[in-house]
Amino acid sequence: MSTTLAKNSEIERKWYLIDAAGKPLGRVAAQAAVLLRGKHKVNYTPNVDCGDHVVIINCDKAVLTGKKLIQKVHYHHSGWVGGMKAVNYKTLMATKSDKAMTLAVKGMLPGNTLGAKALTRLRVYKGAEHKNAAQKPETYTL
Repeated sequence: MSTTLAKNSEIERKWYLIDAAGKPLGRVAAQAAVLLRGKHKVNYTPNVDCGDHVVIINCDKAVLTGKKLIQKVHYHHSGWVGGMKAVNYKTLMATKSDKAMTLAVKGMLPGNTLGAKALTRLRVYKGAEHKNAAQKPETYTL
């Protein structure tokens, strides 16, 4: 039995549209990470970037289950001494819900060059309007 490995020249990328309205943030992010990595394809190869483009809309209508909205905190550092910043997810979802979705997807991708390359194919929008209508994205249901 032989194993077929995908080559860079054989990869064809599709565009998917995910509507996050009323859906949990983590579930939408997990499915987006699968599509960006290409794990849904038959010819998935772990060391080859064979993922698709993903457009996520309505991020401001995504929900956080349980007490995550109050208890979950996003930490980042400014690079200076004592520069640790903390933002509560209630504030983050109210002001920058697209950043919250991007952070969730980034955490589910590998921390190497394949993950960084896959993250460049992610487009996240707060509302229902998006700039990628010309690519004719196929709606993906969770």
